[in-house]
Order: sequence, then structure tokens, then C-alpha cells
Amino acid sequence: MTDLDRLLDFAERSAVPQGFGYLGDDGTVLPDRPVETWITARMTHVFGLAHLLGRPGADDLVRHGVQALTDGPLHDAEHGGWSPSTEDPRNADRAKTAYVHAFAVLAGSTATAVGAPGGRALLDEALGVWQEHFWDDAAGLAVEEWDPGWTRLDGYRGVNANMHGVEASLAAADALGDDDPRAAQLRRQALRTAERVVHGWARERDWRLPEHFTADWEPLPEYNRDEPAHPFRPYGVTVGHQLEWSRLALHLRAVTPDAPAWLLDDAVGLFRAAQTRGWAADGHDGFPYTLDWDDRPVVTARMHWVLCEAVAAAAVLAQVTGEQEYRDLAERYREHGEARFADPATGNWHHELTPTGEVASGTWAGQPDAYHLAQMFLLDAGRPVRGSVAAALR
Repeated sequence: MTDLDRLLDFAERSAVPQGFGYLGDDGTVLPDRPVETWITARMTHVFGLAHLLGRPGADDLVRHGVQALTDGPLHDAEHGGWSPSTEDPRNADRAKTAYVHAFAVLAGSTATAVGAPGGRALLDEALGVWQEHFWDDAAGLAVEEWDPGWTRLDGYRGVNANMHGVEASLAAADALGDDDPRAAQLRRQALRTAERVVHGWARERDWRLPEHFTADWEPLPEYNRDEPAHPFRPYGVTVGHQLEWSRLALHLRAVTPDAPAWLLDDAVGLFRAAQTRGWAADGHDGFPYTLDWDDRPVVTARMHWVLCEAVAAAAVLAQVTGEQEYRDLAERYREHGEARFADPATGNWHHELTPTGEVASGTWAGQPDAYHLAQMFLLDAGRPVRGSVAAALR
């Protein structure tokens, strides 16, 4: 049994009637948490990838995810789009966020790629919502957050949701196929976003990428200084996002005709910055969650997703450049993950550790989902680089 098989065995336990639940350290769904749309969408994507690999039963789980995202309480039948969770709307913030909707696009894309019933309808609706409410063509970027009825747009703008918007747009383009004019449009939009974020803000600041912005896209470098370990909007430089953007630039390069040279150059620049400034920045092996603007560690917790993205980015750079150094780094980082993060009791990796390797929960309790680790296993397998992971498997 492979590491991916063990992970998927664990992930299957997340299925609940309303979608996929948040898994605890013991591999059971945490009963005090609602079903969350981003987890349901990411798990639907993961089981779609498993179906492409021929895993028995994965098709049923993809269908389950698609149904949860189209017919269940996560979907807003009145206003369109998706609520953040199944939590009682009287007690919860029901904002419509770009982060959640990017993953709805990704789930619909992978479900379409595997031919799941309802997958194409999910993708079409998610893309329609994305283009109508989130994509800002004047900026070449996505806005962040609306109220439930799409009447009030929040003033915050963020790079994290735009990063996943690029991933989702590339996956959707691959799923639609080149005969659909939306495919070329989505790839152009992804390139515009990457050019502003990577070739603009990141390069201009010597690869110290700002994450938080005003409504006019002015950086907010002090944002969340008082809440530095926020799971989605941490203060400072997020090392894992540098690695993730590095990899996405290479996926984008693979599907861009006459791809500009900066896509590879900037992918290398971002990776190098994360590697040299991040690894063991506090004297302990591993990547801290965040650094300040002078490259000093802020949140020193080790997040599994950061290490997964380090392995994946190094593996994709090795595939694109043919340079052994990147292959060696991918192996080094993966060995570190297997020694420190891997949980033999579940088949997953612990989501958060202290700098010295103890299980922690300052930002992430439990082992919520399988998205980053599953993609790491697949991207570290030497497959050709495509716009999306699903396209590489197909």
C-alpha cells in the first residue's frame, strides 16, 4: 500500500451526509464543527484525482461531493454561490468569499475531468459566480468578500484567494478543453493575476510578497500584526505561499503559448527566497509559518502544508529545469516530512508542529483534509507538468 493509498483511506472517513467534515487527530470527524465548504470542495477534488488513478469507490465520493455542493445547505439556492459552512446563519458570518468559491471551481473542474454526474453543471455555475462577482477585469485580480446577498463588497483585498483563483482557473481551462473559448479566457486571467502578484509585488520587494491590500490594491504590511497566526490571513511573509506561487507559475507556463521568460525566472526567485530565508530560520529544521519584513521568524510553528508545497515546488522545478539540485531538495524536504509530520496511526500528516517536532494546534487543530498532501504525492511522482494536477493524471 502506498503513502497516497493510506492517506485516501484516512480521507474517506470524512464523508458525512452534508459533504465532507473536518477530521481530528484520531481520524474521526470533529462533531463540534460545521461542515465547511472549502473542505468539502477540496476533498471532492482529491477524490476526483483518486478516481483518475483508478481507486475503487472514489467515483462515489466525487458524486457525493458534487451533490453536497449543488443540492445541500452549503449551496445558496436563493442568492447563488456558496455559504462558508452549514452553521446556523443566525449565529455565523455568512460572507461569500473568493477563497471558498475558488475551491468550488476547482471541485467542479476535477469532477468534470472525471465525468462525474453533475460535475459540469457545478463547474459552469461556479465559473459564472466567479466571473460575475469576484473577477475584477480592470485590476486583473479577484476581489475578496461579499455579503450573502451580493449587495455589499468588503474593502479588504487578498493574495491568498487570488492564488487559489489561479489554480482553479487553470484547472477549469483544462477541464473545459481548448474548444471552449472560456479556456483561453481563464488562462489569460490567470496570467494577468500572476503578473501583478509575482512579477509585480513579489519581484519589486525582493520576493517578500505582501498578502493584504486595500480596496485600491495598496499593500497593508501591518495587517493582522495582532493576530499573526491567522489560518488564512497571517501577518508578514507567508513562506508557503511563496512556494505555492512558484509552482503555479510553472503550471501557467506549461499552458501559455509563447510563455514569457519571467514565469520561470520568477518561479526560481520565489523558491530561492523561501528556501534560503525560510528553512531553519529560527535554528530548527523546517519552515516557520511566517517571517517579518526583515526575514525574522514571526510564527515559528511548522505547518504541514508549507512543507508539502516545498516538496511540490522543488519537484516541479526539477521536472521543468532538469536540474538535480531541485530533485535533491524535494527528496530532502519529503524525508523531513516523513520523519516529523507523518502520523502512522492515520496515514495523514500532522497539520501543525512546534519547531522541535511536537504536535501543536495554535492555528490548526486535528488533520482537517488531504488536499496539500495528496497533491504533493502526485506532483512528486515525475509526471509531466500541465496546467492542473488532473490534466497531468489524464
